[in-house]
Amino acid sequence: MKRFYKDVTIVAESDGHAIRLDDRPVRTPARALLTLPTLALAQAVAEEWRAQGDTVDPASMPFTGLANAAIDHIVPNRAQFAAGIARYGESDLLCYRAHSPETLVARQAAAWDPLLDWARARYDVAFVVTQGILPVAQPEATLARLHAVVAGHDPFRLAGLSTLVTLSGSLVCGLAVVENSHSAEAIWPIAEIDEAWQVEQWGEDAQAAARSARRKSEFSMAGAFCAMS
Repeated sequence: MKRFYKDVTIVAESDGHAIRLDDRPVRTPARALLTLPTLALAQAVAEEWRAQGDTVDPASMPFTGLANAAIDHIVPNRAQFAAGIARYGESDLLCYRAHSPETLVARQAAAWDPLLDWARARYDVAFVVTQGILPVAQPEATLARLHAVVAGHDPFRLAGLSTLVTLSGSLVCGLAVVENSHSAEAIWPIAEIDEAWQVEQWGEDAQAAARSARRKSEFSMAGAFCAMS
């Protein structure tokens, strides 16, 4: 889409902060007003619009994309969306450990055990940890508690949390970032331990490296989005 505006401004509204292009309100793909819950997030979204060149490239606007998702997809289906995120607690990455080699087993334990300990203390839950990939059932009380925690977040936090959880494969990792217990930059290497191990053993080609870098950037952006929401 060709750029059609010169100025980008932020206007305070009763329900948040709206973005305007040449004094015309920005709308989401579903034609809702693009209204952000905090000034910090509005400034980040506005800067994405200001940074566009002769054409507007949605792929270069991750904060705008997440905000659109929150408004168009999560607000109308908040309970269902939250339940989908919470289901990752049934098969959290941190609960599935390698049988061998011992170096990898130790590396997983050193990085993942403290996060599970944090979640146990923070939410008063218990986890079943296993070796291998065969599924194990987590306690019903744990799943119910984690579902309630996820459901308590607003649509904008849920938009960022969804990206954090799907990229890491771990509800615990996502919640640690959303609750400011750990930074996204600190969590990403923890979530990528298995992938990093494979690279150490077999090397990494350019295509895989580019994919890894893209996923890391998306994870970091989602963490920043949550922090500003």
